[in-house]
Amino acid sequence: MAQATKVVQNFYRDSVSLMQLSSALSSLPGVKQASAVMASETNLSLLREAGLLSGQVVAGPNDLLIALEGKDDSVLVTALKQADTALHEEPRSAGGDGAPEAQPPRSIAMALASNPLANLALISTPGDYASSEAMKALRLGLNVMLFSDNIAVEDEVALKELAREKALLLMGPDCGTAIINGVPLAFANVVRRGSIGCVGASGTGLQQVTCLVDRLGLGVSQAIGTGGHDLHKSVGGITMLQGIEALGADRETKVLVLISKPPAPEVADKVLAAASRVGKPVVVNFIGADPASIRGRNLYAVKTLEDAAHAAVSLAKGRKPSSRARPAPSVALPRLAAEQRYVRGLYSGGTFCHEASMLLGEQLGQVWSNAPVRAGDSLADVWKSREHTVIDLGDDVFTRGRPHPMIDHRLRNERILAEALDKEVAVILLDIVLGYGAHADPAGQIVPVVAQARARAAKRKRRIAFVGFVCGTPTDPQGLSLQEDALRKAGMLLAVSNAEAVRLAARIASRGQSAKRQVSRSGASR
Repeated sequence: MAQATKVVQNFYRDSVSLMQLSSALSSLPGVKQASAVMASETNLSLLREAGLLSGQVVAGPNDLLIALEGKDDSVLVTALKQADTALHEEPRSAGGDGAPEAQPPRSIAMALASNPLANLALISTPGDYASSEAMKALRLGLNVMLFSDNIAVEDEVALKELAREKALLLMGPDCGTAIINGVPLAFANVVRRGSIGCVGASGTGLQQVTCLVDRLGLGVSQAIGTGGHDLHKSVGGITMLQGIEALGADRETKVLVLISKPPAPEVADKVLAAASRVGKPVVVNFIGADPASIRGRNLYAVKTLEDAAHAAVSLAKGRKPSSRARPAPSVALPRLAAEQRYVRGLYSGGTFCHEASMLLGEQLGQVWSNAPVRAGDSLADVWKSREHTVIDLGDDVFTRGRPHPMIDHRLRNERILAEALDKEVAVILLDIVLGYGAHADPAGQIVPVVAQARARAAKRKRRIAFVGFVCGTPTDPQGLSLQEDALRKAGMLLAVSNAEAVRLAARIASRGQSAKRQVSRSGASR
C-alpha cells in the first residue's frame, strides 16, 4: 500500500465538512483510507495511531492536512487533485446567477456585525480553539451550540457558568444534535413543529424521540442538546437545568422530555427536583436506570426512547401514558441452523448501542459491548465479537483517522461481512440514521453489502436475519420511505424504533437458542 499527505497552510474547514470530504475521498477507486483534518497535535496523534501518518509532518493547528492510503501512487495523486478541487471550489451564488458569493466573515464579531439579529453561534472548530471561540460568542451575547469535543472539563464549567450568568444557553461541548425554533442543527432531522420540548445529553437519543414524535403525528417545540458531559458530577447538569427552566416558561411547550444515560446521583436529584417544579408533565428517560427510582410530581419515568416518544404524545393529547409493554413486530421469521443463536449489533449511534445492550441483556443474558450497561460486559477486543455483541462504531477507537459512521459506512460494511462468516450468528442488527449531516443515501451503501453477506452465508448453507430501523422522517433530505423501501427490498426486517428492532432480534435469536437446546437434548437421549 502507498501513502501520501498534503498540507494546506492557513486553511480552515469545520469538522463536519472535513468528515464529508474524508468520506468522499475514501470512496474513490483504489483508496483504502482517507482523512482530512486540521493539523492539531491531537489529530496528528490520532492519524499516527490509525497508521495513516508516519514520520514528521510540517504542519500546525491552523493548517489542513489530508492523509491517504491506497493501492498505488497514481491513485493517491488523483485523490489529492480531487481534494484540492473540492477545497477550493468557489461557492455558488444563492441567487443562481453563477456569480461567486461575497466572502464569508472571518470572525464571530464580523458575522454578528453583518447579521445583528443573530442570537446563536454554532462552533465546530478543533477542540484546541473551541473554548476561546465559544467564550467570544458568549461575551458578544450569543447562545452557543458547541459541536466540538476534546474540551477540558474546567473549560466547560467556566463556559456554562458564564452562559448562565448572561442568561444564555451553551449546548455542548460534543453537542451533536439540536432543533431550535424549527431549525435542525448539526446531525438532526426535519420534524414538524409542535408542543413537545426535549432536552437531551444524547444526540441520537434526541433524534430518535423527535422522529418518533413526528411519526406519531405531533411535533417538537425545541430540542436542546446538553453535550455528553453535562450530567457528570463535575459539571452539575447546568445546561439541562437551564433547558428545563426555559421549556417550562415556553408557552408553546406543553410536555417536556428529558433524555440521557443515568446522571450522577446528586445531579439526578437536582434535575428531577427542577422538573417537578415546572408545572407541566415531564417524561424522564434515563437510559439504563430503573424507572421506579425516578419519582416526583408530574414526572413520568420510562425505560426506552420509544416509550419516551409515546408517553410524550399521549400526555400532549391529554391522556395518561400506557404502561403496557409493546410486542415485537409480527413478521415471518427466517429458518436458522441450530448453531445460529447470537445477535451482532453494529451501531452508528452510541445511545442506540447502549439501549440495545440494556434490552438484549434483559432478554438474552450477557451481551458484550464497548458501550455496556454493566462494566462486567465490556468487550476486551472491540475489533472481535463474541457471543451476543453490540458495538458503537462511532466510538473514538473506530473514528481515529476516519469519518463518523453516519457519514462513511465503509468500516461498518466491512464488519457486516466479517460477522456473516461466523456460523453462530443469527441476526445482524443495524441502525440507519437520516437527516442533516448523515450520508445522502445510507440504503445505497448498505444494500449491496447485505446482498454480499447473504451470498457468503448461503454458500455455507445458512441464512442470516438482517434487522434494523430507520431513524428519520418523510421530510428528511434522504426521504424516509425511499430508504425503508430499498432496505425492505434487500430483505431487511424493519422496525419503527431501536427498541422494537431489538425485541425482534431477540425473538429471532431465542428461536436459535431453543433449537440448540433441542438438538442437545436429542443428542443426550441417544
